[in-house]
Amino acid sequence: MTVLTPRETTPAPLIDVADLDVRFGSGPRQVHAVRGARLTLSAGRCLALVGESGSGKSALARALLGLAGPTAEVLAGRLRLFGQDATAFGPREWRAVRGRRIGLVAQDALVALDPLRPVGKEIAEPLLTHRTVPRRAVPARVVELLERVGVPEPAERARSYVHQLSGGLRQRALIASALAAEPGVLIADEPTTALDAAVQARVLDLLGELTRAGTGLLLISHDLAVVEALADDVAVMRAGRIVEHGPTREVLDSPRHASTRALLDAVPGTRPRTQAPPPPDGAPVLEADGLVKRFKGPRGARRTAVGGVSFTLRPGETLGLVGESGSGKSTLARMVLGLTEPDEGTVRLDGAAWSSVPERRRRAGRRTLQLVPQDPLSAFDPRWDVARVVGEALAVAGVPREQLRRRTVGLLEQVGLGEQHLDRRPAALSGGQRQRVALARALAPRPRLLVCDEPVSALDVSVQAQVLDLLRELQASLGLAVLFISHDLAVVREICARVMVMKDGQVVESGPVEDVFSAPRHDCTRALLDAVPRRARAAQERL
Repeated sequence: MTVLTPRETTPAPLIDVADLDVRFGSGPRQVHAVRGARLTLSAGRCLALVGESGSGKSALARALLGLAGPTAEVLAGRLRLFGQDATAFGPREWRAVRGRRIGLVAQDALVALDPLRPVGKEIAEPLLTHRTVPRRAVPARVVELLERVGVPEPAERARSYVHQLSGGLRQRALIASALAAEPGVLIADEPTTALDAAVQARVLDLLGELTRAGTGLLLISHDLAVVEALADDVAVMRAGRIVEHGPTREVLDSPRHASTRALLDAVPGTRPRTQAPPPPDGAPVLEADGLVKRFKGPRGARRTAVGGVSFTLRPGETLGLVGESGSGKSTLARMVLGLTEPDEGTVRLDGAAWSSVPERRRRAGRRTLQLVPQDPLSAFDPRWDVARVVGEALAVAGVPREQLRRRTVGLLEQVGLGEQHLDRRPAALSGGQRQRVALARALAPRPRLLVCDEPVSALDVSVQAQVLDLLRELQASLGLAVLFISHDLAVVREICARVMVMKDGQVVESGPVEDVFSAPRHDCTRALLDAVPRRARAAQERL
């Protein structure tokens, strides 16, 4: 048995890896996810792992926690954590490491958090497991952690269940849980994916404070602006290999490898906007009038999530919806989709009543509008492979059985995947690959309206560019209308003709995207724009 020494006496580096290989499966279907990786991480430093979706970033990170999975084969010439040989760790040693020595902020907060207990209990678990504070002090420490990561009304939110929180609030609760036991190393796998620019800035400030205080941070991100703001060093991965490694400014300003250059060229905001204005006389696909939705809070108080929102959406138009996490964007989307009934107001689809009508009357129109969700893993049946996930939507749309495979492959190729993904289940896909499958499924019935809830938040920048190009092509060929919900203002600026800014359930500013972003009138809009990381802001200013 390997005995772990106290963290205070651990020599640097905190993580020292050489010749790390991670494989999944066996035989001809074996996936070689990580190939010969070498990296070190010292106290007070941030190392960023970047690369295309499926390049091996998350597999590498999970190997450092002994969480590669039961079907994984992990081999390493050297794998030392806090001065200890982790190749000799058994289950007991790994349990001592996780949470207390190395904390993990996973990519999918909805999956990582337990749906059956309040988030306060989730954050309290590492405090109780590792006994870092007296039991009587745990509730106050939970509230302090939630407040530290920018959760409003932290005492009330601690009593909320995960389904009662927005995507951004869930992500912040997950970060609070990872920080609870004050680990020496934090592995953050896309920690700001679901966060608006203002909250993202607060989380980046928090992570920066942690590294300055001596925490080692391994940051996995497709957002190069976030990487530039936080990382001391960058390692670029492609097909399981680290192809470029060096100081952040050197790698991003003078990239040597083609993969790095391709990632930089695809950064949102660096490409010219080509969004055409909507046809001026086109009848609206969607009309929302005075939508209001209230929910009951943990103590029975009624909370207004959306308060009197109205808008129209025409064929071929992309309307951006931005705002802080918890501002009401996703609730508004659910009312548009007919998944949540408004307390007041109406929704009309192609001129016909859509809200407050029986589901049997809506059923025929559901092919007209489709959702691309923020959390695709929670939207898929984990027992189904990709062929069935996408094929079911095609079958419902009336595609004959003998054509299902061909049409499924065609949809996957449209979103940057291929035939080799057909037999994979959601858990065997990277976050970015799952998001592309979600988009392929949404496109299957050839809808007239897509509701995209953070549709590219989990994608690396090169795939983001492909998906945005695909949406533009679909609009040009099909007259597709898109309600595009995003916290990424660079993406919104690139693809949207109009934008609405929400705060506390209200639309506080709306208009042509260039007018709103170039001359914002409301403090909320100015705060969101001011919080955009430097590289993304500079790219937008060049355009």
